[in-house]
Amino acid sequence: MSERDIVLRVGGVEKSFTMHLRGGAVLPVVREVSFDLARGEIAVLGGPSGIGKSSILKMIYGNYRVDDGTILLREGDQWIDVAQSSPRRVLALRKETIGYVSQFLRAIPRVSSLDLVAAAAREGGLDEEGARDKAASLLARLNLPERLWSLPPATFSGGEQQRVNIARGFASGHPILLLDEPTASLDAAARARVVDLIAERRDAGTAILGIFHDEKTRAQLAVRMIDLTRFAAGPRGGLAGRAPEERPDSHPS
Repeated sequence: MSERDIVLRVGGVEKSFTMHLRGGAVLPVVREVSFDLARGEIAVLGGPSGIGKSSILKMIYGNYRVDDGTILLREGDQWIDVAQSSPRRVLALRKETIGYVSQFLRAIPRVSSLDLVAAAAREGGLDEEGARDKAASLLARLNLPERLWSLPPATFSGGEQQRVNIARGFASGHPILLLDEPTASLDAAARARVVDLIAERRDAGTAILGIFHDEKTRAQLAVRMIDLTRFAAGPRGGLAGRAPEERPDSHPS
């Protein structure tokens, strides 16, 4: 890995949750997590369920605050530390530098699927016509029926919602992309289409950090596995890394 190709550098990151509704009990998540990610690389976070994989992605994206350590993103010729950035700076990074496909679609009610994806494409620099063309192309490629494009996705099936979610995440062309189980609710045909999209972004130079529990998908895509077991702050395979329902210390997303 060349130093000039590194675009994400996680250094000594630690995280725990304070559960105020349970007498201030502290739930440890991870400690001293360190790794780099380069352009054109796909790295996968590994380890048992509850080890802290999704929490790592959310700290990188700025949804969770970091207790200690640094999360450096390359922006042009400078490094920006997400762990020390204001919420406004984090939002700017999300617009220009880092994208995120979560496990669940969160969208404004009554906004159509096409408009949701087109909005992400506009944030990536496309004009209105180009953004709508890009949105239509992605939705078609992910095999979302055209009759659904004008409808809000709230009433769609889980797999249909996730296709909209993936299209939105891939519409803006961020140089760094975080993927949290993007294929979990998809059938085999839809998974294959998503794998192709991910591979194309890798080949175009995007740095991708993901969580994939499907072994076949992981084997097709992963260049490197980052095993979080050695960074676990709590019992292996237990509650370490599993965020509580109460999140009093997270940034607004």
